[in-house]
Amino acid sequence: MRNIFIILFILAALSCTRNVSVETPATITWLGAYPMAILQPGEQPLWFQVTENGPVHIELIDDAAFTCALIPWPYAPHISFMAEDSGAIVMVVNRDGFLKLTPNNDYSGAEKSSLALYRFSGGDFWRQYTVGGFIYFEDTPTALIYLDERFLASNTPLPRFKTWAFDMNSNNPFVVDIPAIRFFSVEDGWDIDAIRLADDDYYYFRAAKRSGFSPAVRMFRTKDLFLAGEEISVETFFNSAPRDVIYSHPSLPPLPENFVYTGLGYAGESLFATWEEQEDFSIGAAGFVVVKP
Repeated sequence: MRNIFIILFILAALSCTRNVSVETPATITWLGAYPMAILQPGEQPLWFQVTENGPVHIELIDDAAFTCALIPWPYAPHISFMAEDSGAIVMVVNRDGFLKLTPNNDYSGAEKSSLALYRFSGGDFWRQYTVGGFIYFEDTPTALIYLDERFLASNTPLPRFKTWAFDMNSNNPFVVDIPAIRFFSVEDGWDIDAIRLADDDYYYFRAAKRSGFSPAVRMFRTKDLFLAGEEISVETFFNSAPRDVIYSHPSLPPLPENFVYTGLGYAGESLFATWEEQEDFSIGAAGFVVVKP
């Protein structure tokens, strides 16, 4: 591997990728969250594939091509949301948790242009649910999870803990309480399956009750997540959704057929992009790439 050294705690062989070498500096004592990898981006792209056990490094994008079965997107590991955050990239990985890629300031042996990759895994609990939204709640990156039975019926209960966040004090995400969605209780059969901040500075969310005597789907918006939302029409809710974007950049390497870039940003001075293998409503391999333009 050229222009990269990686500290990894994932040592087991994974079905969707190759093993990578491990180097653990004995002199480092991490306080708070600790990185799973230190990356040194260069002209050669650094490819990572996300799996249910976290992201793993692959030598080439062709190593990811068609190595995993295409499955309906609510159940596939992929980067559902990403955002640039003060020179870093924050990601939400479906069925896993959060990732953060940030300029590395703590590892004394690294070059100034190195990046630290952190993972904040929701573990077995998150693996049961689908990511339905990503917002900043009180300036904290926060994700919504919900039970998706669109393609597969299950006996999994509705998530009692719907909204999760992370900070740099620990590698474990934590539950946060958003008052606006507290009014829709699990005991009454309600699940919140979408939340977003739109361009009009309103937070939009959708409450679904798909079982019991009175199934219902209701749409709401609010400018203050500490207050109950006002009910809105389906048309108003869907008009608030972000428009589809085709992501491209001259420095991004080409992708195989049926692969697309789904997000673009900068981590420090390095170009970052998320990618997926797609077919209709299904996703196969998915991950991200980092390159120094």
